[in-house]
Amino acid sequence: MKEKEVNFAPIWDLNPLWQTLTDEERVFVTQNVELVHLAKNEIIHMDGEKSEYMWMLLQGKVRIYKEGIGQRQQIIRLLKPFDIFGYRAVIANEPYNSSASALEASMVYRMKGEFFNQLIRNNGALCYEVMLMMAKDLAFSEIQTVNLTQKHIRGRLAESLLLLLKNYGFETDGQTLAMLLSREDLANMSNMTTSNAIRTLSQFAQEGIIGIEGKHIQIIDEKALEKISRLG
Repeated sequence: MKEKEVNFAPIWDLNPLWQTLTDEERVFVTQNVELVHLAKNEIIHMDGEKSEYMWMLLQGKVRIYKEGIGQRQQIIRLLKPFDIFGYRAVIANEPYNSSASALEASMVYRMKGEFFNQLIRNNGALCYEVMLMMAKDLAFSEIQTVNLTQKHIRGRLAESLLLLLKNYGFETDGQTLAMLLSREDLANMSNMTTSNAIRTLSQFAQEGIIGIEGKHIQIIDEKALEKISRLG
């Protein structure tokens, strides 16, 4: 089946990082950014691979994860459109330290690391924006580390549901999360076993905090979820 072409706005209109580019640099980016179509579950890059590209999600959903003991995956981040990833490794000229894959059919822009580094070296404002982005990503990682290691199961799952809500919002009904995630992925995101995730979701449903219809999850009492997450 032939892929449907989608026209996106210029990259500097999609993420404020790129608004620092000069006219000459915008031409350079246009010539060196590549649109890539991804199938559901397609691997974008693997932990330990040479960091050849940095990426920006355009459409769809992407997960960043690491393989743990027994090939169990720990989901580190779930990306939404216009998020940038893979950039730290190319800046440091190190292998990727995590893996990335498409949770659904997605499209990304990618740029070779050498071109991205060239832009950073020549544009101080862009370099500053990259530093800010890296600082925010680091702060998020630190908070997630605390959440996943110190909170109890209920707190971790509540935190994950709130993060899904923050990233993807609701469907048109104003209750259903606009994100279909398998129970296994939700467990991997919350640092728990799949059976514990299923059991805790059922408890939340019995308490009237959420509703469950297959893979669809409705948030009925957001304040209750926030309280459970806060208390850990």
